[in-house]
Amino acid sequence: MKGFDADVVIVGGGLVGASLALALSQAGRQVTLVEGQQPDFSRVTEGWDARIYAVSPANRRFLSGLNAWPDASRIGTIARMEVHGDAGGEIDFDAREVGGDALAWIAENRWLLAALWARLAEAGVDVVSGVKPAALSTRADAAELELSDGRRLAARLVVGADGANSWVREQAGLTARVDAYGQSGVVANFHCERPHGDIARQWFTGDAILAWLPMAGNYMSMVWSMSEPDALLALDDDAFCARVAEAGASALGQLTLASRPAAFPLRLIRPEAVVAERVALVGDAAHTVHPLAGQGVNLGFQDAATLAELIGGARDAGDWLLLRRYERTRREAVAAMQLTCDGLFKLFHGKDLPALSWLRNTGLNLTNRLTPLKRELVRHAIGF
Repeated sequence: MKGFDADVVIVGGGLVGASLALALSQAGRQVTLVEGQQPDFSRVTEGWDARIYAVSPANRRFLSGLNAWPDASRIGTIARMEVHGDAGGEIDFDAREVGGDALAWIAENRWLLAALWARLAEAGVDVVSGVKPAALSTRADAAELELSDGRRLAARLVVGADGANSWVREQAGLTARVDAYGQSGVVANFHCERPHGDIARQWFTGDAILAWLPMAGNYMSMVWSMSEPDALLALDDDAFCARVAEAGASALGQLTLASRPAAFPLRLIRPEAVVAERVALVGDAAHTVHPLAGQGVNLGFQDAATLAELIGGARDAGDWLLLRRYERTRREAVAAMQLTCDGLFKLFHGKDLPALSWLRNTGLNLTNRLTPLKRELVRHAIGF
């Protein structure tokens, strides 16, 4: 590959960027992964990471195919899900109804990331850490990335896996529509007095969405989407735990805080395009969704899997027709998930609208009674 430092340079060594690097390396591509900070995994088993993900069966298979599915000791299982509306509506989903083992698996960000980075080292992927990208330029046959230490990397393709505030997206001139939900997601982990039974629980209250996700052991992770998180975050630990337990009808008894709570703003990001000349976007750089369905990282992993499959064996990894094919292939799945999550948010957000409250709660109860429909929803969710 005369004149090139790599087939593909990936900016961003998070879950999606690291998985793409592994998938391309496995396909025989020469990959350079650029990450601003070298992750420290020396204390990965100490405490709990507040950032957790519900990994779908399809993406567990993707990670397992990379030999990067982590040890099960810190992995939770969602075998069943219970959803509660704000006025008596209820629905539940059970993987066993369609012969599945789980609807999803709950994993901490750093636990997944440690497994991926261990495989990067084993696979001999070129990792450049401790520096940041400084400039990006492209031409018809190549892209060049200048780093903050003055180095220049030439490649057939540069991939932006650098998150919702993507530097690569901005440098490539890929404009994005950003719609704020006017909410923040408050996250924290807890030890539970009662067994969670591998059940995910979700409550739509009309002005907020609360989710409890089963972690390994008798721990659970909370994601509470709300408009005004400051009052909740200002509580001391005991009062915070009591408030969360009360909001979930004390379904798991007394809660004990296992990780400090944090909040992050919720936004819907929709770039006009996710490819440009010699540039492609994956993960949050390409799209974000409301966390009510827990599908953000799953979309990102499928971006990585799709892009790796399309360019893994190609003569030119940055060929424009292949990049356009990647964009078209992912457009429908991403748009459908964004539309679904955005629609559910709007449907279940509006406490002062009686007609809307009746519609959403009646819809939950009706769907819950339609067993064939429920089974199809479960099959679709777990990829059967």
